[in-house]
Amino acid sequence: MRPSSFVADVLPVPDPQDQARSDVLAEQMREWIKREAGWVAFDTWMQMALYTPGLGYYSGPRSPLGAQGDFVTAPELSALFGQAVAAQVAQWLRAIAPQGPWRLLEFGAGSGALAASVLPALSAAGTPVDDYAVLEVSGLLRKQQAHTLEQRVPEWCGRVRWLDAMPTSFTGVILANEVVDALPVRLFERTEAGWQELGVAIDAHSNRLVLTPRDPRRSGSSDRCSRERPPPANLPDPMRFAPGYRLEIAEQAQAWMHSLGQALSCGAALVIDYGFPAHELFHPQRSGGTLMAHFRHRAHPDLLARPGLQDLTAHVDFSALAQAGEQAGLHLAGYTSQARFLLNCGILEQAHHLAAQAAVDPSAVRAMGALQTLLSEAEMGELFKVMAFTRGLHDPTGPWQGFVQGDRRVMLSAPGPQP
Repeated sequence: MRPSSFVADVLPVPDPQDQARSDVLAEQMREWIKREAGWVAFDTWMQMALYTPGLGYYSGPRSPLGAQGDFVTAPELSALFGQAVAAQVAQWLRAIAPQGPWRLLEFGAGSGALAASVLPALSAAGTPVDDYAVLEVSGLLRKQQAHTLEQRVPEWCGRVRWLDAMPTSFTGVILANEVVDALPVRLFERTEAGWQELGVAIDAHSNRLVLTPRDPRRSGSSDRCSRERPPPANLPDPMRFAPGYRLEIAEQAQAWMHSLGQALSCGAALVIDYGFPAHELFHPQRSGGTLMAHFRHRAHPDLLARPGLQDLTAHVDFSALAQAGEQAGLHLAGYTSQARFLLNCGILEQAHHLAAQAAVDPSAVRAMGALQTLLSEAEMGELFKVMAFTRGLHDPTGPWQGFVQGDRRVMLSAPGPQP
């Protein structure tokens, strides 16, 4: 729930060990930028900041999750979230193979809380999972996920395994909760001449990393790459926006969607994240873009500070994601708000059963309290969206439980505001 972090003017001071590690990464970045003629595109820099082995935000020794981290996600708030997701997953599993075997693949499993709630819920629904694969780039988070499963659902640990790469062929259900927002994005700014791509350079006076357009007078590998790199296909008409307007284009998210489509032989994929369809995301009033840094549960706009210690995210363009999925041969099976999806999947009925335990179980009280956060339009209920894709199912459109009411697929192709 990173967007819910309050925007802070003053941030906590990093631990000395963390700061030292960040300084090492920053120096590696400077050396890389120098080798690349003094400038790298923002998505290249974001990739380094998040995923440099041993130093990046998702590949370093510090967990980003929980009270001591930088954010929490819906599965950590309440098991009700995973139980509602399981209702939709169970329906898909029966459609894929009425008698099994039943397989799940989760991208970026966080603390393992989603798996820990989905596995027993699926068993209770009569669709016990034979294989639960997790694709996780962080070694630290793999350990955290294994610990969560051992503590909460030890009877299911033997059916969970970790992957180093996406399988070439998969039959089952794919889950991706808050994955797409952390994929690197290209950053553009509207100028009098049109769109100009922003990247990271080194300030000659302070030696600090700065966000700047590429200087066409530079020469070198980076500039050759930039000239050969075409503008994104879904970059909107610059005449709709005033000079200074910034926006992000998530080409890596679209590529991820293509690879997911290539891997899914038969089954369904569920993507949950915060964002908008294109006509809302690229609105003239959203002039600063959506990129934000998150550090110790505080959001702030200094994207280049503390490399490796802070999360970097951008809101998802669900129109582009839907188009990428369909181009990859998937069927767009549903798109709605998180609140509507959870309600369709029976979260209130699950909460009613949980309320009976609240008198004797403190965890039930906490789970009930999280319901407001999950469903409220002012918190996660409206900003977070749920998108579903299917392939190879007898009836690709369902009706699927999570989208029986409030399906918004028509909004994904709505025209943007006119200049």
